[in-house]
Amino acid sequence: MTQLSRPKILVVDDTPANLVAMRRLLARVDAELVEAASGNAALAATLDHEFALVLLDVNMPDMDGFEVASHLAEEEGTRNTPVIFVTAAMVDDLNRLKGYSFGAVDYIAKPINDTILLSKVRVFLDLYRGKQQLRRLVSELEYEVATRRQAEEQVRHQATHDPLTGLPNRALFLDRLEGALERSRRSQRPFALLYVDIDGFKPVNDTHGHLVGDQLLRQIAARLLGRMRKSDTVARLGGDEFAVILEEAIEAPAAALSAAEALCLLLREPYDLGEGIEVTVGASIGVACHPHVPVEGTATPGDSLVRAADDAMYRAKRAGKNRCVLSGSD
Repeated sequence: MTQLSRPKILVVDDTPANLVAMRRLLARVDAELVEAASGNAALAATLDHEFALVLLDVNMPDMDGFEVASHLAEEEGTRNTPVIFVTAAMVDDLNRLKGYSFGAVDYIAKPINDTILLSKVRVFLDLYRGKQQLRRLVSELEYEVATRRQAEEQVRHQATHDPLTGLPNRALFLDRLEGALERSRRSQRPFALLYVDIDGFKPVNDTHGHLVGDQLLRQIAARLLGRMRKSDTVARLGGDEFAVILEEAIEAPAAALSAAEALCLLLREPYDLGEGIEVTVGASIGVACHPHVPVEGTATPGDSLVRAADDAMYRAKRAGKNRCVLSGSD
């Protein structure tokens, strides 16, 4: 547990003898004493310290205690600091009301009764320590809640994202696909699904090892992400298979096919995998567009779209790889 800081008391008096007397008296309480001989010095001290209590002389030249208290009440950091006015003047009701209006919590008349002053000071120190303890507990609770929330978010992220590339995994991809279907239904606008299978990945993995293969997959993921818009989804379905959901500016299947061909060209560019290893792979991409794909039998629209894109991808592979095929085309 964090140790609570020692409370501080600010004593404001323009008479040195009074400061000395107050210093000796307050040595009996467990608090750090800060002294100020003027109102300006008192306000400056509040910029550097947090005080449990201010003992404030009323009658001072240049800036009296009422004006000091008024400034303290206006500042966010000091408006809740308790102020006890210390005065040699007759404490009548008008002066009390004036002091209370400036934030005073009490008055002590000079000459000071040591017992009364110490009793009141100890009460405010106890209140301050209680407030410190509460603040510490709230801070610890907030930290615990933030830590737990961060851990929960990390678990959720791990459950929905591929650990190698950081892309959405199959589970999140299917969720995003359902969202795209619902948005398409509401807006009556089409969208496209691209099923991407990397051509030539296995030889790279077999020749250079899994670490190089993993680096290649990360670079492929980065290229796909770099080409996509915020509204699109790029997911890794497993192995060297990826999926892309294109939701905007896909008004016709031809636009989706054009976007897939641009990705195909991008993925064919050489990859620098470090340690002098440079490889070139390709991609077979199947394209399916909703609502142009018919829903077969008891299948859902999402299942039908995935199956159509997957079938188109295999047609691309059978046709010689490194190409794009649109579902439903010859």
